Amino acid sequence: MTHLFRLPRLLAVVGATLALASCGSSDDAANETTTAAAASGAFPAKVEHKFGTTTVPAAPERIVVVGLTEQDTVLALGEKPIATTEWYGEQPYAVWPWAQPALGDAKPTVLKNADGFDFERIAGLRPDLIIGTNSGMKDADYEKLSKLAPTIAGGKGSGDYFSPWTEQVLLIAEALGKKPQGQALIDGVKEQYAQVAAAHPEWKGKTVTFAQNAFYDGEIYVYPEGLNTEFLTYLGFEINPKITALKEGEGEQVGVSAERLDVIDADVIVFATEKPKDVDELEKVPTFNQLDAVQQNRAIFTDGTLAGAAYFTTPLSFPYVLEHLVPQLEAAVAGKAPRKVVETASSR
Repeated sequence: MTHLFRLPRLLAVVGATLALASCGSSDDAANETTTAAAASGAFPAKVEHKFGTTTVPAAPERIVVVGLTEQDTVLALGEKPIATTEWYGEQPYAVWPWAQPALGDAKPTVLKNADGFDFERIAGLRPDLIIGTNSGMKDADYEKLSKLAPTIAGGKGSGDYFSPWTEQVLLIAEALGKKPQGQALIDGVKEQYAQVAAAHPEWKGKTVTFAQNAFYDGEIYVYPEGLNTEFLTYLGFEINPKITALKEGEGEQVGVSAERLDVIDADVIVFATEKPKDVDELEKVPTFNQLDAVQQNRAIFTDGTLAGAAYFTTPLSFPYVLEHLVPQLEAAVAGKAPRKVVETASSR
């Protein structure tokens, strides 16, 4: 399956962190009362976002996620939404493997917004909080949604999709009365990555390109610095400056034709492939085989789950990426990466 509905440019064609999400230790029971008291004391919560200020009067119990990835953050903060929104991948309840343990036996309703928000269905869910920090929400959408329940949009000045993940986490945490826990999630992810970066000083300053899995309408889409690339920069890599120089707008990928494919060459290339056939199709492109990173075994080909985790950029997907991508990065920097999709355990 090709799925082009990932970021705005394509809409037309389109560990420590998990412990915070759902810890099973004996400390949980002892901390329940303290946690509940802290949460209740955080309301009413006022959240400032791109469309104004939303007041959440009390701890929400019926959380509806209308964005593509926010369910991860809600789950990481110990809450379970009554509705999620399908992005791609057709995962159970629109929750991917790295977040399934936090979902547990909950069975949220799955919404779709590829053709716009289903306001009638959302209203029928009787939400007391609507979260859409990564939803493509427009001002008119916000006006309609906010009549149904307190609604949280993206941060001030953010684009329609994929504003900084840290900003999204704090907005959602504020709405849930859990801003300190949100900051702890962010700090936990960054600390995990910093530890791995410190163990691999040889990675610092090496250039890397993060690319999608295939050519669409004659172009392959790659990611400039700051757009879903933190999983690489946190490890010390430098996003290919030739790509960043070509970006036309914030929150947009860069489309590169086969004839100009040399601009994606770097010390390492990470292709977000999803199945073995993706590699076969890339190899049919003559300029692909001329890339130094490909010829010298410095190109990585992910499986579908790892690709999804890299795209999601959430407190729960980051640890998954760290666990499964680091061995592949080690091989690629050493010139020993296999020219095939490397499957992770959850994809087998």
